[in-house]
Amino acid sequence: MAFIDKNFLLNSDIAQSLYSKYASGLPIIDYHCHIDPEEIASDRKYDNITQIMLGGDHYKWRLMRAAGVPEEKITGGASDKEKFTAFASVLPKAIGNPIYHWTHIELKKYFGYEGLLSERTADEVWELCNDVISESSLSARKIIGMSNVEVICTTDDPIDSLQPHERCEADQSLKTKVIPAFRPDKAVKINAPGFSTYIEKLGTAAGIKIQTMEDLYSALRARIEHFDAHGCRISDHGLDTIVYREAKAPELDAILAKGMEGAKGMEGAKLSQEEEEAYITAVMLFLGREYARRNWIMQLHYGALRNVNSQMFRALGPDTGYDCIGETTCGNALARYLDALNEDNLLPKTIVYSLNGNDNAMIDTLVGCFQNGKASGWMQHGAAWWFNDTLYGMKDHLENYAAHSMLGTFIGMLTDSRCFLSFSRHDYFRRILCDWIAELILSGQYPEDEKALKELIEGISYYNAKQYFGLE
Repeated sequence: MAFIDKNFLLNSDIAQSLYSKYASGLPIIDYHCHIDPEEIASDRKYDNITQIMLGGDHYKWRLMRAAGVPEEKITGGASDKEKFTAFASVLPKAIGNPIYHWTHIELKKYFGYEGLLSERTADEVWELCNDVISESSLSARKIIGMSNVEVICTTDDPIDSLQPHERCEADQSLKTKVIPAFRPDKAVKINAPGFSTYIEKLGTAAGIKIQTMEDLYSALRARIEHFDAHGCRISDHGLDTIVYREAKAPELDAILAKGMEGAKGMEGAKLSQEEEEAYITAVMLFLGREYARRNWIMQLHYGALRNVNSQMFRALGPDTGYDCIGETTCGNALARYLDALNEDNLLPKTIVYSLNGNDNAMIDTLVGCFQNGKASGWMQHGAAWWFNDTLYGMKDHLENYAAHSMLGTFIGMLTDSRCFLSFSRHDYFRRILCDWIAELILSGQYPEDEKALKELIEGISYYNAKQYFGLE
């Protein structure tokens, strides 16, 4: 029997029925990912399975390092065949890790392979997958089509031209809608190396010389308008933590000037914690209000401790698998931030994600304080994200959401990935969702009401996101 069969993760007749009737055939709205829009616009072609499955996927890189694979066979100069064989040889050790499941789902869905990937089968799988890539011209767009993806929301810097999005929009052969998201992290992180250089680039993109906070606001507003004209209705923030410290305009101008001068070095600015927090608060308040005025949705991702291995960061740069879950004690600051926007009647639809699962109940109860009658689920607890998108992490997220909020309004899964094969994670989530709901039914905690179950599962899997993001 194949490892990944039609009833994978569906541990009861009820779960199997719910999945097959209400979840399996729905399209995908991937409202947060890191796919390069240029690869969609140009319909990137691949030479082999390593380029598709391992290229840029730091989830898999971390597994290989944990098993002692030398960096040469992960991100180094080894051949693609050697890298794939190295990954295959360590995969059987990854019991309990979602990557073991994801990899076999990907091999079955996109390449028709129903066996088990290991060192023994590496050559067989390498040849099979490469034959499929060659014979079927497996490209970025073909993978998107096979995945039934209706909408992809990429992650884009304010200085981006969005030219790839223009090409996607103009290409009538592309049936999937590709939408940019506004990600101004580099304008927010004043203590980061390269901040001054980035602000100069932002000013150039906006046609504004940035010297004061008002100049900065004008530049950000101009880029928001540019994104808005290209169909963007979603912002995204990757924050180390949430802070809240108010300051007056003259103090903020002085902080910006100090940050611009100090950040010219590779070490970043030498601002105090209080100065950094005051700047971040001011910029985040400005941005939140601008989003609300345009009916944009704001995403707040926090809780990652980034680039903790300084030696490897110097060697490989960011987003290469050297981030981890950080401690978070920022519930008070998050509450004050949301409340300040709400006081101005300028709190946009907001999705809050913490990388630390210990924050689940806090987020669910906090966002509940700011729900309103404008829309179902105006405030959202974002999907189990990054290190949390495991079988156990997703169930914990669902349990907290259901216990402290209203799960039926949840907008469902995302990939948060740079790999096109990762769209299969939506199916992984839907199976877990149906099995979890079936457990409640079997234990007498929810009735077997077909009409209600249909609405719940279809909503969480697809329709809630479609409505929330205005894609109807």
